[in-house]
This record gives sequence, structure tokens and C-alpha cells, in this order.
Amino acid sequence: MAKPLLSADAAAANADPDVAAPAEYPPPAPADIRRERAFVFARSPLRAVARRAASIASLVFLDLSGLALGLYIALVLRWLYYEHSVLWGVPWRAETNWLPFLMLVTLLVFWRNGLYAAREFRGGSGSVVGSLALVTVLALAFGLGTGYPFHTFGLAPTALAITALLIGLFRASYDVVTKDVLRLTGARRRAVLLGKGENVAHLRRTLGVGRSGIDYEFLGAVAPDAEGVDLPVLGPPEALGEVLDRHEVDELIVTDSDFEERELLDLVEQSHRRGVKVRIAPKTTELLTQRGDYVPGQGVPLFELRPPAFASAQWVAKRAFDLTVSALVVLLGLPIWLAIAAAVKLTSRGPVLFRDRRVGVGEREFEMLKFRTMYADAADRQAALEVANEAAGPLFKIKNDPRVTPVGRFLRRYSLDEVPQVLNVLRGEMSLVGPRPLPVRDYVQLEPWHRKRYLVLPGMTGLWQVSGRIDLSFDDLVRLDFYYLENWSIWLDITILVKTLPAVLARRGAY
Repeated sequence: MAKPLLSADAAAANADPDVAAPAEYPPPAPADIRRERAFVFARSPLRAVARRAASIASLVFLDLSGLALGLYIALVLRWLYYEHSVLWGVPWRAETNWLPFLMLVTLLVFWRNGLYAAREFRGGSGSVVGSLALVTVLALAFGLGTGYPFHTFGLAPTALAITALLIGLFRASYDVVTKDVLRLTGARRRAVLLGKGENVAHLRRTLGVGRSGIDYEFLGAVAPDAEGVDLPVLGPPEALGEVLDRHEVDELIVTDSDFEERELLDLVEQSHRRGVKVRIAPKTTELLTQRGDYVPGQGVPLFELRPPAFASAQWVAKRAFDLTVSALVVLLGLPIWLAIAAAVKLTSRGPVLFRDRRVGVGEREFEMLKFRTMYADAADRQAALEVANEAAGPLFKIKNDPRVTPVGRFLRRYSLDEVPQVLNVLRGEMSLVGPRPLPVRDYVQLEPWHRKRYLVLPGMTGLWQVSGRIDLSFDDLVRLDFYYLENWSIWLDITILVKTLPAVLARRGAY
């Protein structure tokens, strides 16, 4: 058997009898790296697997309960419509013919569409509606293909609407209850930040206190030095392995641009060997690669970045959705519009509607309509208030703006002043969901890389409004716009719209 080579110190000790030989330690036996404990068998992942299994089982139970109850209610309504009375067992007997098939298809479609993913990756209300619509189409296609005698096709849309409502309510209740349970049980994401100086401090601020209902417990930072770091420094990046051995860590969160590729690969490998998840805050340019198409035949892998244009059928679907919802808001909300108009007109001088010059798609100006919330001389007084601006970057916001009328303050608190923008949507100048249009005063202060947000129609609401954070920097808000551009779908629009109402009622960022 080959003997291990002596170290330089040991060789020198053997050559000089007056120098004491250092204590000899047997070198570690070489081992196959595959003998290391796999990531999924580490302590934290095992607990996570148990929680995920319980979460999936709960969601499956709620979804199937909503499906069964929704279909039953639809059958009862059909029975009442045609028979004017109901024998409660008859609809259930009719339901059992289809329920096993529908349950299986629903579970498969929901799983495929990410509705059983981890909380932070799970699809929202839009994905639920879209998935149930696909289940409905598959069920009708199967029934027609097998010659099943449908007595009425009105049952399908009725069952779809009721089931979507029930499953949406069940899932929303589940999210509320589990968030409270997690907080009461003291569940925490034990996180360590990795980076340099101000980048770590900025990452800490933008992460907030928690994610998906679980609060962060920041154990400290791994950084070259303590300058600019607002957390305890646990050690330098070279000692990451020792830091993770000393502390029980769930997540390592890395700043976006502080490490070379080889360094980052090594840090990720060290973390994964210890069962620690690694999350990287991406650069803005990295968001663009989500729409990248691989271009083969090159010596270096190339990705073509496609423009985020909503073309053909996708654009038609989005525009039809915008027009339908906006028309309904105008027709159904007319009494409320009249009441607001009267309140605005009777309490201060000036027009009911304020025409705000904004920059829209293609960096062209348009007049965005709002209920007037300020006194008539508000524009003349803004220059004097610039020194009191509380927003970072190009934005202008003052929490207690003296130019706002009492009625206007109420309208702003619940975002009622924004409702007339549905007229801009009908005119094709805006969309229900998209990047928020900025005033000309803010637009002229933008940096060139910010202006990609003007490739699409601006929106009445967007990811800014439902992010839950009002202290994000303007660059971070623009990154949310970029995420929306690169990941748009009609179901994402629906999800944002559904989340907008709770955000408005919670008055997050409204002043």
C-alpha cells in the first residue's frame, strides 16, 4: 500500500535531529463524495418535507371538498330551476357518476399548474380559475366523446363558477389559518446573508420581516468585514462552512453581484452539503433571461432575449378581459360614481375629474383620469413641497400632503380616486394590470434602464400595489415591473386583481 507523502514540516524534522518532530495525525481516509449526507436527508429538509406533506394533504382535501360541494350545489340549482323542488339525495346520486373522474382530473391539472407547490411558489386565484376551466373543458370533451347524455350544458358554467368560488374561499381561509398557526408556534426561517457591505444592508431592508407567512430570523451575515453591515458578522466568506456548522441555518441568501462565478459555485456547494437552501437575489439583467431562447450552433451558448410583447391570442384575451371588467365597473358602479362626484364638487372648488399627465406605452403622454382629491392650486404648490418628499428615487409622495382635501383623503385611503381610470382602459390607453404610469415630473428623472417598463400598456394596479411593501426603493419597484413583463399571463392578471382588494382594504401604501 502506498504511504502518504510527508508534509514539508515533517520532512524538515526528520532531517534535523535537534528539531522536535510534530505530532503525526493520520490523513483523512479518501471517501467518495456520494457518501455525504444527501440534501433531502438533512435535518431542516426533513422537517420541511413533513410540513409539505401535511400542506399538500390539507390542500387536496379542501380542493376535493370544494369540488364535490360546488358540483352538488350546481345540481341542486338545476333541479330547483326545472322541478321547483328538490329531493336532496337525487343530485348526489347524479354527482357520483362524475365525481371520481372529476377528482382525478382536478388533482392532475392542479398539480401540473403548480397549485400544490410551496406557499411562495403556489399559483393564486387566477390559476385556480384557469385550472378549473380546463377541467370543465376536459369533462365536456370526455362526455361528448363517450356519448354521455347531457340534459343541459348550463350545468358546466354554473358548477365552474361555484366551485371556483368555494375552492378560492377554502384556500384563502387555509392561508390565513396556517399563517396564524406558524406565527403562534414560533416558526421561523433562520437565514444568513452573504455578501459585502452596503449590499447586505440593502438586501436585509428589501427582504422585510418575513416571506409567505413565515418570519425571518436573521442570524447574521457572512461578509469580508463589518463595514456597512447592520447584522452580526459571523465570519468571512472563506469560513462559510464553519459558520453553517456552528449555526442551524435554513436559508443562505446571497447578494447579486459580490462574487465571481467560481466563488459562488463553491459557496453553493458548501451550503447544499449541509442541507441549507441557497437563494440569490438576481440582477436586473438576470430577469431578462427568463424569456431567453437558446440559439444553437455557437461556440458559446447564446440566448436571444425576446421582447415582452403580448402578441396574437394572448393580447386578444387580455384586451377582451380588460374591456369586459371595465364595462362592468362602469355600469354596476354608476351610483357610487355619482355619490363621489357630488361629494367632490360640493366640498371644494374645481372639476370632479382630474386629468393627470402621465407617460404611457411607447413613452407617449396621455391624460389619466382620477377623481380630484386636491385643492385647485395643488400644482402651483408642489415646487415648494419638493423638499418634504418622502419617496426615494423619482417618485414624489408626502404622507400628510397639505394639498389634499378631506374628501380626497378618504378617497385616497381606499383608492376610490383611481376608479375613473377604467375609462382610460376602455379608450385603450391603460390596462387593468400593468406597470403604474408615472407623472411627467417623475418620468424625466428615470434612468435609461428603467424605461423598459414602457413597452406595455400601464395598469390601474400591478405588482407594486400587491407586494405588501411600501418601503422598497424605486429600483426594486422597477424590478417588480420587469418580473411582471417576463412572466405575464391572463391568470397572473387575475391573481393581481384579486390581491388588490385586500391590499386596498389594508390601506398599504395609500396616502
